[in-house]
Amino acid sequence: MYTLNRTATTEMEVTSIRLERELKDKLKELSGNQGYQALIRDVLWNYVRQKSGDAQPALLRSDIRATVQAQATQEERCALTGQFIKPQESMLLGLTTSGEMVPLSLHSLDSSKN
Repeated sequence: MYTLNRTATTEMEVTSIRLERELKDKLKELSGNQGYQALIRDVLWNYVRQKSGDAQPALLRSDIRATVQAQATQEERCALTGQFIKPQESMLLGLTTSGEMVPLSLHSLDSSKN
């Protein structure tokens, strides 16, 4: 996961959010030494970058193990190129080396790319 340059906590604002105990416990498990609050900040920053169009594709072609033909039901963003995939447009779902399924544009795996 992309990590931001850390801002001093004295420059941050305190925000309260209600989470289910099970969710908080799972976040603590997943965060390891990072701490779950830092993990939540990273997740939120990644969401903001993705929705605002500032996200940089974080995968390489070599990270894709297999693909399946698919059709977008909503707007997606190719995990390799960052290009938008429109609803009802043909696309690929790529299985990554970490076991995630990610949206891919049809020509994102062409040898001339990446």
